[in-house]
Amino acid sequence: MKVMNVRFATDTEIADWNSFVTANPDGGNILQGREFIEQKVLAGWTARYIRINERAVAVIEKNIPLLGKVWYCPKGPSTTSAGDLKTLVKELRKFAQTNGVFTIKIEPELDYQTDLSALGLLPTQPIQYNYSTVYVDLSPSLNDILAGLPQNGRHAIRRAERDGVTVKAVPATDENCQIMYDLFTGTAHGAGFAIRPPEYYRNFYRAYESVGTGQLFFAYFDGKVVAGAFAMVLGTKSMYKDGASVRERTAYGASHLLQWHVIQWAKEHGSLNHDLAGVPPIKDIKNPDHPFSGLARFKTSFNKDVTQYVGAFEIPVVGWKATLWHRYLEKLVRKLYFMKHKESYY
Repeated sequence: MKVMNVRFATDTEIADWNSFVTANPDGGNILQGREFIEQKVLAGWTARYIRINERAVAVIEKNIPLLGKVWYCPKGPSTTSAGDLKTLVKELRKFAQTNGVFTIKIEPELDYQTDLSALGLLPTQPIQYNYSTVYVDLSPSLNDILAGLPQNGRHAIRRAERDGVTVKAVPATDENCQIMYDLFTGTAHGAGFAIRPPEYYRNFYRAYESVGTGQLFFAYFDGKVVAGAFAMVLGTKSMYKDGASVRERTAYGASHLLQWHVIQWAKEHGSLNHDLAGVPPIKDIKNPDHPFSGLARFKTSFNKDVTQYVGAFEIPVVGWKATLWHRYLEKLVRKLYFMKHKESYY
């Protein structure tokens, strides 16, 4: 049996963290990258970078009075099978126990039909909304990618171009971040989801822009911004992080053309797989009453196939504490935090 070496990463490894993430067996995940983890530090979390042999696993940590520490592993740990995850869970649990942690929230990217019942995990609510998502394969040429889109997606892109919609990559200046935030606020209210304060997005966009792995885009019609998007890339993967548009539909297909430019940028920066980041689960993908039905229609116009993962789980490190947190305390903590800060606990 292979001996597992589990430890915190060195400062040198942390400085080059993204290269270790992209070397993970599944190519890693953007939300395991250093920029995302450090963004959470600004929100009061502590970053913990862990090496399990050659594997890179990033978690964020908070201390819960009287209980100990909570670890959250966004879109991780990087894994390829239930058997592989079983080994990672075992090693993470032992390592967490020696570091005063009582529970670990994980979001492994395994197919939703994968049986994890033997791993002793507690199913919980996913934090990241792309546990069910749509991908666009960027490995073909741009002409072939466009030709392979569903007909309604291609039509919307071409219609927007004919009608005079233009798209530009723009810097994350104060003015542009405020424009994007205003768009995002309108979209969030219309779709019924909460958003964070404007400084969160400004810091987020600039962190990625500063290292060349993130880009803000605007779509224009009649000289006005009608839609915005922010995208990120890490290794061979990219992600449509935020998107928003004006509530009055002044230009048909503007968001489609905007996304097409995002796709082109992502491909130019090495992405082979573009995550449109979040649709309803497969059983609700055509449900017109689902609160994200509009997102489903838009994103499936780029690919009708939905990818759904197993979701989120707690690894109970100290059994009774993890159960208490899982059943009662987490909901209370998240509710109180939102009441005080008007943003998500995670």
